[in-house]
Amino acid sequence: MPSEQWTHPEPGDGPAAVAAQPSPEQVIAGLRATSEGGAELTQLLTPEGERVPSPQFDKYVEDVDAEALRGLYRDMVLVRRADREANAMQRQGQLGIWVPLLGQEAAQIGSGRALKKNDMAFPSYREHGVAYARGVDMKDLLGIFRCTDHSGWDYQGHGFHPYTIVIGNQVLNAAGYAMGQKFEGKVGDDDGEATIVYFGDGATSQGDVHEGFVWAAVYDAPLVFFCQNNQWAISEPTERQSRLPLYQRARGYGFPGIRVDGNDVLACLAVSRWALDECRHGNGPVLIEAFTYRMDAHTTTDDPTRYRLSDELEEWKLKDPIERVRAYLARNGYADHDFFDSVQAEADSFAADLREYTFNMPEPPPERIFSNVYAEGNPVLDAQREEFLSYLDGFVSAGEH
Repeated sequence: MPSEQWTHPEPGDGPAAVAAQPSPEQVIAGLRATSEGGAELTQLLTPEGERVPSPQFDKYVEDVDAEALRGLYRDMVLVRRADREANAMQRQGQLGIWVPLLGQEAAQIGSGRALKKNDMAFPSYREHGVAYARGVDMKDLLGIFRCTDHSGWDYQGHGFHPYTIVIGNQVLNAAGYAMGQKFEGKVGDDDGEATIVYFGDGATSQGDVHEGFVWAAVYDAPLVFFCQNNQWAISEPTERQSRLPLYQRARGYGFPGIRVDGNDVLACLAVSRWALDECRHGNGPVLIEAFTYRMDAHTTTDDPTRYRLSDELEEWKLKDPIERVRAYLARNGYADHDFFDSVQAEADSFAADLREYTFNMPEPPPERIFSNVYAEGNPVLDAQREEFLSYLDGFVSAGEH
């Protein structure tokens, strides 16, 4: 009996009661499948930088020539360098907190570059790479983590919603938005729209995510659920979240699920294009599980050495998403040392610019916290603003401020 049969017995496999009672060995095999890639992992570029042909997904990356692949490499290097700089600035007291993306660059750049102009992305709080791919100035992200702004970009113009801190809440927002796309007839052909929503493996245990699955499924909403399974929900491993691989959960809601190598930018691009294409043509939602690894702390308030072994981190370093593209480019003569050096120099300059901006970021006036709360004027909010500003004026007049 296959190790995963008990998780989704097929017709003719035997009585459901039997299939629903796995042996201890099958339980262990099922748990192991939640933390290993497995045979169903879609991969186009191995950790050693070798191209893997795929009859199903090669057509979705036919346009990715050497120049385009160099561009994806550049994207990941710049995003990682910015992430490392922001992490350092938090340690220096310039940011209140930072949420690292180290190790997840391929999942974010690959899926982010798969989006079309009229698509919409709903992030959690770690999708700095997707923001970059959608044209959001990374300086606008820093205001959130310096606690001076909620979000400083035009989310409609960029097709990138503000960050969501509440775990899983963005899935409900995305489901509603995608349902609106369906109701307004914006799906059905190549020019159709689609929505993608990002969340982690831990969020799959949240009720909001499951409600989003239900609503998207019953309304055939053009929504790609993009789960970045980075193996750890803060301090809980994936096997404490699920008894079967996360992508298989889609089956229970009636739409397809797929597991992709989240450290393979080419595979993430191809699978995301396929999933978005399914959605924009009106074929309903898709769940993508990007199998990757969080190589840093959950946030800068976290200490991962308290709950995971260094051996695990060292193993995943061998699957680094940037190094495999570098190896592929070098092996095939698509890039030389001058190219790699120029990208690194550009990344350093990019990080220095972010650093200069952060250290000199202007403090917003107190009334800023009342801005952009509602699209139109609100008398209750206006009254609160006037009361608050009057309260602050009292300190000034008393000479205490």
